[in-house]
Amino acid sequence: MSVLDRVVVVLLEPQNPVNIAATIRAMRNMGLSALRLVRPVAYTPEQIETIAHDTMDLVAAARHFDDLDGALADCVDVIAYTARRRAAKRTVLTPREAAARLVGGEGDGPVAMMFGREDAGLPNDALDRAHGLCTIPTTEHGSLNLAQAVMVAAYELHLAAGDATRVTAPPKHDAPPATATQYGQLFEDLERALVAIEFFKTRYPEHVMRTARSLAYRAAPTAREIELARAMAIEVLRTLERTRIISRDS
Repeated sequence: MSVLDRVVVVLLEPQNPVNIAATIRAMRNMGLSALRLVRPVAYTPEQIETIAHDTMDLVAAARHFDDLDGALADCVDVIAYTARRRAAKRTVLTPREAAARLVGGEGDGPVAMMFGREDAGLPNDALDRAHGLCTIPTTEHGSLNLAQAVMVAAYELHLAAGDATRVTAPPKHDAPPATATQYGQLFEDLERALVAIEFFKTRYPEHVMRTARSLAYRAAPTAREIELARAMAIEVLRTLERTRIISRDS
């Protein structure tokens, strides 16, 4: 069971089914499962599924309320996400601080992230019901799309909960790091190839090879990668040798 199971997302009067769908998609991505909608625009589950694939369980579980008091009635902590600044002295949290508070808070009841409608955000009477305020840092253009704001908040919650459950698989057939012997063989083959193409004709071999060594060490190639680089240098020599044989015979 995830600590995120107690977090509910509350949308006050969302005006566009697309934003409801994008919110549900963000919730699915970040491990949230409880959505409460207060006087939402009319929508159908099919509309949501078109945008937020594989989320019909979240759509079916979404609860609808006629007023904000009902949506927040059982919540022990409510954070309102808003770009508005109020005259009343209220502590304004960052998304990371808000996430830590919601995840680490005491009590057994639900905790809520509350977002306002797309055109006006949260009104004062909604902000009055919040136990804390959160503002997402932006440029002077402070208004975020509703679903974008939910995603930012949900992402911080996901990290705060230590709930990054998607594990990236390691590369297939991962190779070990190159050995000192392999580095030495590479530099020998490279120098032979550069001699063969007369690269040192107008350059100092010692300086060129020192730079090549420095570059290779910084790149830290695997054993497989360094053998590929050796193969390239060796193929240069073989190609030149074949060219000379053809020229002699023709």
